[in-house]
Amino acid sequence: MKRLLALSAMGVFALPIAVAAPDGAALYTEKTCVACHGPNGGKPLLPIYPKVGGQNAAYAEQQMKDIKSGVRANGQAAAMAGIMHLVNDEEIKILATWLETLK
Repeated sequence: MKRLLALSAMGVFALPIAVAAPDGAALYTEKTCVACHGPNGGKPLLPIYPKVGGQNAAYAEQQMKDIKSGVRANGQAAAMAGIMHLVNDEEIKILATWLETLK
């Protein structure tokens, strides 16, 4: 094993490293979604913020992408625009898929 690690450190041999896929629930907290949309997306901070828990995944994903790109700039999109730079497209998909499970 020491030889494999030494060879790996020299760039001669690469050890496979498993990287866990991000979890939707963890991303929801990490990316600060919980601050405005509440736990599990069902109790927003303000009544004008949407309940996102249970939302159709394809719809939620497109809305997040549109807000991030600036295509959607109406309603509360301005509040989300400042946050969306923290979330990449893969994470958006994971979040949207997770939100849909919260029926």
